[in-house]
Amino acid sequence: MMKNIIYILLTILVTVSCSSDIEDLNENVKDPINVPGAALFTSAQKSLVDQMVSTNVNRNIFRLIMQQWTATTYTDESNYDIVTRTIPESQWDALYKDVLKDLDEAYTVINEQDVLPGEDPQVKANQLAIIEILSVYTFSTLVDTFGDIPYSEALDIENLLPKYDNDQEIYTSLITRLNNAINDLDEGSSSFPASQDNMYLGDVSKWIKFANSLKLRMGITISDVSSLSTLARTMIEEAAPNVISSNEYNATLKYLSSTPNTNPVYVDLTLSGRNDYVVTNTVVEAMQPRDYERIEDTNGDGTIDESDRETVVPGSIEYTDPRMKFYFEDNIDADPSIEQIVYLGGTPGSNNSFSNFTHISPGIGNNPTLEGILMDYSEVEFLLAEAVERGFAVGGTAEEHYNNAVTASIEYWGGTSAEASAHLALPAIAYATASGDWKEKIGNQKWIALYNRGFESWNSWKLLDFPTLPAPTDPVSETPVRYTYPIVEQTLNGDSYNAAASAIGGDAVTTRIFWDVN
Repeated sequence: MMKNIIYILLTILVTVSCSSDIEDLNENVKDPINVPGAALFTSAQKSLVDQMVSTNVNRNIFRLIMQQWTATTYTDESNYDIVTRTIPESQWDALYKDVLKDLDEAYTVINEQDVLPGEDPQVKANQLAIIEILSVYTFSTLVDTFGDIPYSEALDIENLLPKYDNDQEIYTSLITRLNNAINDLDEGSSSFPASQDNMYLGDVSKWIKFANSLKLRMGITISDVSSLSTLARTMIEEAAPNVISSNEYNATLKYLSSTPNTNPVYVDLTLSGRNDYVVTNTVVEAMQPRDYERIEDTNGDGTIDESDRETVVPGSIEYTDPRMKFYFEDNIDADPSIEQIVYLGGTPGSNNSFSNFTHISPGIGNNPTLEGILMDYSEVEFLLAEAVERGFAVGGTAEEHYNNAVTASIEYWGGTSAEASAHLALPAIAYATASGDWKEKIGNQKWIALYNRGFESWNSWKLLDFPTLPAPTDPVSETPVRYTYPIVEQTLNGDSYNAAASAIGGDAVTTRIFWDVN
């Protein structure tokens, strides 16, 4: 009982939402007077990337929602149950408490510091602009997850019952903030010391590319909203010349080989000693299509055996995506008669036996220093391909950007340019001959390139409606297009919660974010 009370009180401080009878807890425990601004920035930066790349089933289940991975034993989340483990609350708490509050305090501390004689004032300006960029990224992530959220009153520790702001209005405010931050950056001066910036080591020129890439992403995100079409065009066309232009400029955080600074995926897949995930047949069959029925657990015993194999119609593999050897482990040979590695994905939402299906590659699951990605060159090139197809003047053709995106992804994971060229020459992959309209072509390949980046894959799927995801074995809902609000918000900030739920059309996983109009 005491543990539950403590948890509730801590959550109150996180969300800045509580009732007047506990106002004595309204104390800023992260006193900026005693914590250097740069240290707060470093902490927030790591907390942000940790949350975005985590695969802990209590914190981040977007890989499961997007059917990149599926669970083996505990299948609730693979079947779109986001309530049992209060997953929305984990996303909410991590981004508000561990990221935005630290960024806000870092901004306050640095902004109040005097520039001493002989110091370059632009260093301070660059630091403040970088903090703003990460704040915009984080708030936009919260909007993309929930819709209407606390924004204008969210970080005011004196306000215990913050209102929820309109999601579209938040986005337009964030765009203004992002534009101002970009204008404030000057690559002729330094910013944070390399030891305090674990993404770009203080390199302002790289922060400029990341900020413009975020601007491009947000512009594409709102481009289907008719009332924002002019703003979207301006954003996209302004940003395009200055975006991430190679894998050298990817927005990544460098992890270390020892805890607590390892990649969270390593913690969940290796240090935990658990065997909780296998890859799905959805992603395997998209990357290694074959002209026979997939082997299924037809008798429902959780294993693949001879009684299941009689459903197999022998045939050949059309092609094998060169990234499969980096994405998956070759622990399963589903058909020995085929003289190449064959991967076997589990069924989303089923009790998939760990030993009978393809595992996540050791390069991902057993690599403590695997960098965490917020944005990369491949994603940016896919966004530019979308921009061309949407009629925006960003230079190049959709096919050129699509080819650049697929190539960047293959090369990032360790493949060669020759492998990329051969892959793009396949009729099923080539932009001119791949099936479907541009949304299907880009959506399918972008989803593959965003493997191990569940949240970004989810947002892309919401915007493009591809790939087509089959229903999991025992779904509790349709594929979620948003998270429901945390239960603690319903309890402690009820009036604001009820107003927000009404404003967005109901607090359901099927309620669309303002930009998800199709």
